[in-house]
Amino acid sequence: MEKAAGLANVRLTRVDDRLIHGQVMTSWVKATAANKIMVIDDEVAQDELTRTVLKGVVPADVKLGIFSVAKGVDRMKKGLKPQDRLIILAKTPVTIWRMYKAGVEFPELNIGGVGMRAGRTTLYQNIAVSEEEYDALRSLIAAGCKVTIQIVADDNKIDVAKLLEK
Repeated sequence: MEKAAGLANVRLTRVDDRLIHGQVMTSWVKATAANKIMVIDDEVAQDELTRTVLKGVVPADVKLGIFSVAKGVDRMKKGLKPQDRLIILAKTPVTIWRMYKAGVEFPELNIGGVGMRAGRTTLYQNIAVSEEEYDALRSLIAAGCKVTIQIVADDNKIDVAKLLEK
C-alpha cells in the first residue's frame, strides 16, 4: 500500500465535531504556526452551505481545503509543498481510522470537542463517543497512533489509551 507523503507537513491531526471554531483558530493555529487547514468529511465535502460557512471563519492568512475521505487520502499521498504547515480536522475518529487504513498513518491524534448525542457515551468530561468511534480509537492506538485529549494547546494531554482501559 502506498504511504502518504504529506505527513511531514502535518502539525496537528484533530477530531472535533465543530471542525473550525474559536479555539481551533486562536489556540491551535497559533501553537502550530499552521498556514493550511484540511477538513476531511464526506458530508461536509458535499454541503455547499457548510463549506461556505467554514471558509468564512478561517483567517485570511490560512488556506482551507475541504475534502471527502478518498480525496483527502489522495491529497496526502501526493504530498504537500515544503512550506505547508497543515492542521487536519475531522468530525469523528472513524474518518481518521479510514484514512489510516488507506495509507495515511498518523503518528498522533488529538481529540477535541466531541459532544454528547444519542448513541454516545462519555469518554472524558464532556467528550462522548459512539461504539464505532470507540472501535476506531482502539484500532488507531493498536496500530501505534498516540491518541490524546487536549481541548486547547495550553491544556495537558490526556492519554486516551488509559481511558479505554477502564
